[in-house]
Amino acid sequence: MDIFGPLSRRGLIGAGLGVSAGLLLPDGAMAASKPRRGGRIRVAGMSSSTADTLDPAKGALSTDYVRHYMVYNGLTEMGGDLIARPALAERIVSNDQTVWHVRLRKGVTFHDGASLTAQDVVWSLLRHKDPAVGSKLATIAEQFAEIRATGKQDVVIRLTGPNADLPAILAQSHFLILRAGTKDFRTANGTGPYMVSQFRPGVRTLVRRNPNYWKSGKAWLDEIELIGIPDEVSRVNALLSGDVQLVIAVNPRSTKRIMASRGHGLLETPSGLYTNLIMRQDQLPTGNAHFVAAMKYLMDRPLIKRALYRGYATIANDQPIPPFHPYYRPDLPQTRLDLDKARWHLQRAGLSGVRLPVFASPAADGSVDMASILQEYGSRAGLNLAVNRVPADGYWSTHWMKHPLGFGNTNPRPTADLLFSLFYKSDAAWNESGWKNPRFDRLLLEARGEADQARRKQLYGEMQGLVHHHCGIGIPVFISLIDGYDRRLKGLRPVSLGGLMGYQFAEHVWWEG
Repeated sequence: MDIFGPLSRRGLIGAGLGVSAGLLLPDGAMAASKPRRGGRIRVAGMSSSTADTLDPAKGALSTDYVRHYMVYNGLTEMGGDLIARPALAERIVSNDQTVWHVRLRKGVTFHDGASLTAQDVVWSLLRHKDPAVGSKLATIAEQFAEIRATGKQDVVIRLTGPNADLPAILAQSHFLILRAGTKDFRTANGTGPYMVSQFRPGVRTLVRRNPNYWKSGKAWLDEIELIGIPDEVSRVNALLSGDVQLVIAVNPRSTKRIMASRGHGLLETPSGLYTNLIMRQDQLPTGNAHFVAAMKYLMDRPLIKRALYRGYATIANDQPIPPFHPYYRPDLPQTRLDLDKARWHLQRAGLSGVRLPVFASPAADGSVDMASILQEYGSRAGLNLAVNRVPADGYWSTHWMKHPLGFGNTNPRPTADLLFSLFYKSDAAWNESGWKNPRFDRLLLEARGEADQARRKQLYGEMQGLVHHHCGIGIPVFISLIDGYDRRLKGLRPVSLGGLMGYQFAEHVWWEG
């Protein structure tokens, strides 16, 4: 496998979530525009705290990812089609998906003027295996069996087993490249489009354009200020008042306010984000297959899409691969609301009239309303659900996966392998329903090392069927990501890995003020 020019498209490296989505503007607001240099914008993320970091390995929140993509680059990068393409790497080649040969791009310099070399890449990737670093992707880095420089611009990466998705993995923000030996993260020394002028954790990050950026012509803006506004209503108010020019994570309820302003627009990005019902398979009564089937028949998916997300969602079918994913399996029968079938399965499970608690929280977006819908339909089918609404604070540590019946919330992942490995593999730490399927586990390993895309799609298709039919997970919809922006800001487009163009907007946008 070779990722270089058009060959990367043929290989579909990264199992991209290519989508058709885009800018939602008031009538007449879209006009032809060419990139221009200059301007300063302020961007509001969802969070700001003393834990803010300039160390890519420690990135934990969307604001971190935005910050890191502003100042660093990876060996590869993802575009709107989410196919991994060379970035700092000029070429990545593998014959067996286990040993990968990397040729670095020449003429790339760090912000301090030092030239990028193979030693920087070796050091940046291997540090994730050091427990003292505390990398958020340490478990993914375990597959790095050996990384060594074979020349000033050449690196060999040997994995513990074949993985055709390595180029996509290397595009993740955690694996962005640092200068070898970097210890001080009070500032940043990257190769990226912007240089840090000021970094005050919990307050703001101010960056200025890198005049020596290796990508010809980029970046366009003179300065970007990144702040955090945790409250969504306050974030939208700041946008509409002109205090900020770009905001992430707009609630569907706020879209009408933004669309009513001729000076503002929305960027909708269909994504693989979902809130799911968790039915623990290692507990009763949720481990009963008839109970699981009944709960899936109680989900009114069109209602959830319409009422909870104002239409900014895609109907799902109880497996985590969305319809716009190249590995999506379209022939699985769509589960629909059916009270008669739900009642029959509940009777077979011996649960008619039984009172059962379901735990929901604002921490799992939409779960409180989903639980209420299940409670209403359940009462009509003979199930007595008691909705326990618990606070968002501490939900993930105190309640998530701790009760027979509850909710989770899963962000988009760059590859099908990563999603299945983290949440559905039998021994995965985040295997939410405690589901164990040896056949699924074997298919997962086979697909990971399979270079032939048709065969890979077949393997992932069978895995989707196993999850759909047997796993204790109910996924009603995939939730679109919504950003709001001042329409003088140009160049935005959807990238399904996250808001703000998959957190990578900084080098692509320009200002027409």
